[in-house]
Amino acid sequence: MIGIVVSRADPASVHIGDHLLELTDWERVVDDARSDSEGGGTVHRTPGFELRSLDDLHLDLEGVADVFAAPEFVVFASKHAGDTGPLLTAHHTGNFGPAEHGGADGELATACPNAQARVLNALREHAPSGYDVGMEGTHHGPSDVGAPSMFVELGSGETEWDDPDGARAVARAILDLRGIGPYRDRQVVGFGGGHYVPRFGRVVRETDWAVGHIGVDWALDAMGDPSENRDVLRQAFERSGATRALVEGDRPTLTDAIDDLGYRVVTETWLRETAGVSLDLVAQVECAIGSVDAGLRFGDRAHEAGKAINGITTVSLPAALLAEAEGIDAAATRAAVERRTIAFDTDHGGSRLAGEVVLRETDDLAEIVDAFADVLDEEYETVERRDDALIARETAFDPTAARDAGVSEGPAFGRLADGEAVTVDGRTIEPETVHERRERRFPLDEDNDTPRTEGER
Repeated sequence: MIGIVVSRADPASVHIGDHLLELTDWERVVDDARSDSEGGGTVHRTPGFELRSLDDLHLDLEGVADVFAAPEFVVFASKHAGDTGPLLTAHHTGNFGPAEHGGADGELATACPNAQARVLNALREHAPSGYDVGMEGTHHGPSDVGAPSMFVELGSGETEWDDPDGARAVARAILDLRGIGPYRDRQVVGFGGGHYVPRFGRVVRETDWAVGHIGVDWALDAMGDPSENRDVLRQAFERSGATRALVEGDRPTLTDAIDDLGYRVVTETWLRETAGVSLDLVAQVECAIGSVDAGLRFGDRAHEAGKAINGITTVSLPAALLAEAEGIDAAATRAAVERRTIAFDTDHGGSRLAGEVVLRETDDLAEIVDAFADVLDEEYETVERRDDALIARETAFDPTAARDAGVSEGPAFGRLADGEAVTVDGRTIEPETVHERRERRFPLDEDNDTPRTEGER
């Protein structure tokens, strides 16, 4: 069950609450165990949700989960105030530093990253025209809710707080949380950046990683020296269900403190590349071939493999064959590797294949070589697959032979190169006399990988 908190001191909260009650059927029950001002009195229940109204502002409602019957998480339907125009937003609560707006100094509430990711998607789906959707860094109280929690907000001024379309969008997004749990198997803590955290919003929007607590620039400044506030940092991880952090900007003191606590700082590239891949498999492959940040990328078979695999095979692709295929069609060559590998190494910032690959079975290497042969077939007349090599054959124009035959560079030279006979000083020069039959051998044995070219006219 998800607990929904409506504050009577917040006009936007009341407005959102009214739309929640209109959008679905609710059972009205009476709770005589507590006063109406403290969430008792009339209580509304519908499958998956319980809605209670309280007199106090949300940020002062410490321990409010106790008014519900063991909620999975709590949603505060709230206003957002700021100079940001029409905005629908969500965030977690707590204070990295002094508590200036509710909660306690250096105390963070328990986050619900999976639910926040889902509600942000729902806000984008339901947002009225003219509204932006975003997430915010962790700020204000309460810091001890008693269950995982988040604020879902309608902003950013009185016009929007009274807007029925905006309030209805927030209400619909909250109801879309039915059946959603507070956590998933991958969430990350964020540090750095501005209050409206576009980078972390992008991670939530474009990967399968959720984001828990976010200590933005001003919050980290308020916290002070990370090495002296490790307890706050530890809370950020523990209360987000996270073991990894994404840090925006150069913050060596912070990253050192995170490392000392036993957590791992990762990059946005790492989060993107590991999306959809078992984290057990990620760890196994990084040990075998190197880190994502050093160039490791995951192939399609990593997404099919599930958890870590017994007996993965790491091999090097035939270097000369790889270089030739990339030179002919780099995109097709990379696609051939991506489709048939668990992982592969890259260089030049991930733009070029480095040659080392992780395979599920050794037979997969033969499939890659066959795909490379198809790429070479775009350039060569024939490509023959042998056990130890690919043999590529072509008939190529020999400029030196053309000059020796008396053909100067110019239009006739070009026509001859294109396979057309030309006449020079009354003599007909046939194209086959200035074309050479060439054969290139690309070894498949990595110990004997030097290509050999042979030719005859």
